[in-house]
Amino acid sequence: MEHIAVKLAFVAAAGIAAQWLAWRLRLPAIVLLLAAGFLAGPVTGFIVPARDFGDVYQPAIGLAVAIILFEGGLTLNFREIRETSKAVRRIVILGGPLTWIGAALAGRYVGGLEWPVAIILGALLVVTGPTVIMPLLRSAKLTARPASLLRWEAIVNDPIGALFAVISLEIFLALHGGHGADNLFLEIVAAFAFAVVAGVGVGQFFVWAFVRGHVPEYLKAPVLFASVLALFSLSNLILEESGLLTVTVMGIRMANSRLASLTELRRFKETITVLLVSGLFVILTAALEWRVIEALDWRAVAFVVALLFVVRPAAIFVSTVGAGLTWQERLLTAWIAPRGIVAVAVASLFGALLTASQVPDGERMVAFTFAVVTATIFLHGFSLAPLARILGLRMSGKPGVLIVGGSRWATALAEKLKAMEVPVTIADANWNHLTDARQAGLDTHFGEPLSEHAHHNLNVGRFDALIAATDNDAYNALICTDFGPELGRNNVYEIGDSRERSDRRAMHFTIGGRQLFKPGLHFRELRRRHDMGWSFQSTRLTDEFTFEDYLESRPEDTRVILWRKPDGALIFHCNCNGSKPHPDDEILSFAPPRPADKAGDRDPKPAKTADNKTD
Repeated sequence: MEHIAVKLAFVAAAGIAAQWLAWRLRLPAIVLLLAAGFLAGPVTGFIVPARDFGDVYQPAIGLAVAIILFEGGLTLNFREIRETSKAVRRIVILGGPLTWIGAALAGRYVGGLEWPVAIILGALLVVTGPTVIMPLLRSAKLTARPASLLRWEAIVNDPIGALFAVISLEIFLALHGGHGADNLFLEIVAAFAFAVVAGVGVGQFFVWAFVRGHVPEYLKAPVLFASVLALFSLSNLILEESGLLTVTVMGIRMANSRLASLTELRRFKETITVLLVSGLFVILTAALEWRVIEALDWRAVAFVVALLFVVRPAAIFVSTVGAGLTWQERLLTAWIAPRGIVAVAVASLFGALLTASQVPDGERMVAFTFAVVTATIFLHGFSLAPLARILGLRMSGKPGVLIVGGSRWATALAEKLKAMEVPVTIADANWNHLTDARQAGLDTHFGEPLSEHAHHNLNVGRFDALIAATDNDAYNALICTDFGPELGRNNVYEIGDSRERSDRRAMHFTIGGRQLFKPGLHFRELRRRHDMGWSFQSTRLTDEFTFEDYLESRPEDTRVILWRKPDGALIFHCNCNGSKPHPDDEILSFAPPRPADKAGDRDPKPAKTADNKTD
């Protein structure tokens, strides 16, 4: 038992280490997870899942996939696909069967597989893997429409593709005497009906129970966790793998409710999903055997090429005719279709069943599936961001700033950031507060930043930092608390001095963001100084004009806000951890008028500074 504990610990550590390393190196995490599993399994033989974990191996994989799909369903709000709902329906209803037919034909005539195996493999490859696409979307920063389209397709198609494969396998077994065919049609209909009715019904029940207070806050996530596992297992008693569709429907139903605690539940599930995805990819790759790898030949390569460059593009372009997408969005969707855990897990299970039924190509199906998964993860993982940039479907690569509060001080700050070529948006619920910003040609968002409308339309993913600059310190803290999990706690800033007050008046350290100025400046004080002539100034350092020279040339009370690196990265002074600007960095400060300014001399050291601008 001790060696099993060591191996489980290794899987967890290797999975999270791969995720962290991918974040640091800005690589697709799935690539490193595959590498870790391959080293732990086929290369060293340290982990052999079927041998080490025994009979619980396959059921545990199924339960983990159910949790992953439920969490994916929790992210699918119908309001997000108003512009792409027609395209999503077309891709799922028409594109899925077209992919099934095309992949089956390719498997038979290109891959040389037996018809039963080709048909089952074609159904299985309808899936596009939310476990892969979600991390890719997080790092690629696509614009809203293509990101929503790829996310919805991946999560909805995953259980549908698995069910297509199940139906194909059940029909094959029935025709070859594996089990009776009398009730097969009824089982399929009953499974679909149960998935929809139970998924919607159980989701609605928990919405009702949570809203009415029948479940305490600390039990909401555990209750959901246990219920998803139970519902998945119950649905699978009707038809194998139908539980995937059931839990996905349940997640979608809850995602489209007005449940106050949905955000906290989603974050908990996302944490669990990261752990599960990391561990599952390591384990499933470790389960790959050398004889399966050796089954890969030129036919497998030709099959992958046909699937990626013929079948998928044809299915997408045919199914999205007249769907309201641009040719760039259709091209990106036609190329990006990485397969993930569901494809590998189901292929491993069905390959063993086909081999037991004396179908000669059962193991080849597993090999072909791993080839598709590996190829799509590498090719799509490394090409998504560059292709999106070429097609104009990627948000600005420059770090952007969201300013909450439309005061004159905030507008002046936004104007200076825009002049520094930093993408900036001002959000305010008061239309009149945005008048100056609109007249200045700044990007604005009219509406409550904490509203559901802002959640779906503000597109927070394009911002790297937030500055809460309203006249209400408590509201600023609330804004930072709400946006902190999305942008990172170190990337949300607020004006005021809440961190410097006495214990009786200070806010709890878990509330709010970082204080933008040290010592702090209230809204009233910032407005007063701005009215007195204080301005935002941007200055570029050079080898001759250093940061020390810059400080000497400024009035004593000058407040450095941030500096912009040559690559566009923003370093906020209050979050710099002692680091200093270097040559070619551009400093943004809020400073009083200098005597030299009044005399008409804009810079006391014009020979040293490369650029000095005052707003």
